[in-house]
Amino acid sequence: MLSDFFLRAILAGIGIALVSGPLGCFIVWRRMAYFGDTMAHSALLGVALAFAFDIDLMLGVFAVAALVSVALLLLQRRASLSTDALLGILSHSTLAVGIVMVAFMTWIRVDLMGFLFGDILAVSRIDLAFIYGGGAVVLAVLALLWRPLLAATVSPEVAEAEGLRPERSRIVFMLLMAAVIAIAMKIVGILLITSLLIIPAATARRFAGTPETMAVLASILGAVAATIGLFGSLEFDTPSGPSVVVAALGLFLLSLLSAARSGAASSAETPGRAASLPEPSR
Repeated sequence: MLSDFFLRAILAGIGIALVSGPLGCFIVWRRMAYFGDTMAHSALLGVALAFAFDIDLMLGVFAVAALVSVALLLLQRRASLSTDALLGILSHSTLAVGIVMVAFMTWIRVDLMGFLFGDILAVSRIDLAFIYGGGAVVLAVLALLWRPLLAATVSPEVAEAEGLRPERSRIVFMLLMAAVIAIAMKIVGILLITSLLIIPAATARRFAGTPETMAVLASILGAVAATIGLFGSLEFDTPSGPSVVVAALGLFLLSLLSAARSGAASSAETPGRAASLPEPSR
């Protein structure tokens, strides 16, 4: 018989996976992995500010991640530095500032390891309500933005010509990512959030023929990874958040092995599937 806390952990992992799957697909399609890392690293600054101003942690993380997104957009328009250089500056500086701020707060006992690597086993019923309630809102907004985001991923110019407002869709997508990072921080931690977004989506890409199929598969694979990782953590007494990511990595490696064993027939079939999935315009 499983304990209540372990059942809550499984439900939390599945809830995060359902939301992160479709978002992760756009991260993979748009080659935004480094941007996701930057937003995740900024979460620690949000934690520090939440403690400093005595506000809710999720609200603090969401606010800082959203501000980092806006800052990146403004810097891209005005600065002469490349996008990857700007992301590097924002990523490491926000993480460092957050750690320094927490170090100065000697009157508060902060579990940095918990924030960095998560503590899914400590999820409460209130956390579950936030995960599924917030996740439902994120998925609903993403469903409304699905067509504009797909069009902008393939060709922003064509999307603009069709009146789909790709820049507005991009901003809303960034806010959705900020919301998911704020929700998932307690589950897998700041340093592992992007892995949960990217790895299931990358695994699903090998088997999907359409964007919608890839999004559904990414959610399913993320949920499977969360379940396997938690049972593995229970069996081998390993950290829960990293165990979930290791399970996701295992599924990805199995997908590579499956593709390698399928031989020439699979090799001929894969390009046709990949061609139907969106790629960022260059």
